[in-house]
Amino acid sequence: MGKTGVLLINLGSPDGPDTASVRRYLREFLFDPRVIDIPPVQRWLLVYGVISIFRSPNSAHAYQKIWTTKGSPLVEAGRDLARRVQDILGDAYLVRIAMRYGKPSIASEVKAMLDAGVEKIHAFPLYPQYAGASTASSVEELWRVLSKEIAFPEVKIIGDFYDHPGFIASFAEVAKKHLADFHADHVLFSYHGLPEHQMQSADRSGQHCLKAPDCCQTITSVNRLCYRAQCFATTFALQKALGRTMEDSSLSFQSRLGRATWIQPYTDQELPILIKRGVKRLAVMCPAFVADCLETLEEIQIRAAEDWKALGGEALTLVPSLNSEEIWCRSVADMVK
Repeated sequence: MGKTGVLLINLGSPDGPDTASVRRYLREFLFDPRVIDIPPVQRWLLVYGVISIFRSPNSAHAYQKIWTTKGSPLVEAGRDLARRVQDILGDAYLVRIAMRYGKPSIASEVKAMLDAGVEKIHAFPLYPQYAGASTASSVEELWRVLSKEIAFPEVKIIGDFYDHPGFIASFAEVAKKHLADFHADHVLFSYHGLPEHQMQSADRSGQHCLKAPDCCQTITSVNRLCYRAQCFATTFALQKALGRTMEDSSLSFQSRLGRATWIQPYTDQELPILIKRGVKRLAVMCPAFVADCLETLEEIQIRAAEDWKALGGEALTLVPSLNSEEIWCRSVADMVK
């Protein structure tokens, strides 16, 4: 029998931390209508005329703070994850890492699988919580690539895994090891944010999303694919695994862009609130990211830590992401199988 291809997909990274590379990456990323969902002409003017010109130098400076001798932490963690999952799954599988934006691209890795004669492709978007701007965009690109083929193998999509036991156990184990000697007063679960209107557009009923303060507290048939509700579910599962409550842990959303209202509460605005509550030692977990990247390493580990100290906090620590931890690699392999 032929092999089964396993395509692990993450969001992506620029080729380098220089302004030109970051500009190319931002143009590809932000021109996706699932990321910035405004009319094409307006999106072109915004991305090519404003963001890529004025944001690229600042973003390049941020990437320079986290770049390593091996390159992008996100890409390197993905490559290591693919190697380790390959070892676990064995010769019956062909495991590749691909990026939705940047390299290695979905197109190049699908071609490698087709050239190798795989009989099936299991596509695994590495986004724990479902969102149109991440999960749907990656699956859409996969189908765009495959649609150019005269024939292609059976394809299976491994969907969101926000409360999968292996995912929760993996993050809990990493957190317990990291927090053993930190003695955190509070754990903040910080997720990537999304514009509120994108959440509301995904609500087919038009009657549920953000209509009540507790609309995301429980997963139902109405909000099954609600990103914010899935973030709450992940938080509740991790609180239980870590022995935390809503008194000594909380949830927030980071990485806002533009003037639109994004889902709340905002991470940067939660910091002074926690200071006023008397929190001194803050641990931040980012369970929307399975690999450390700009949003975790620069935005939280560097900038948020600096802000915390400036506010009078004693210490802020970033709980590392899953990257290629052994327990996570085995959980990925289990989900594939």
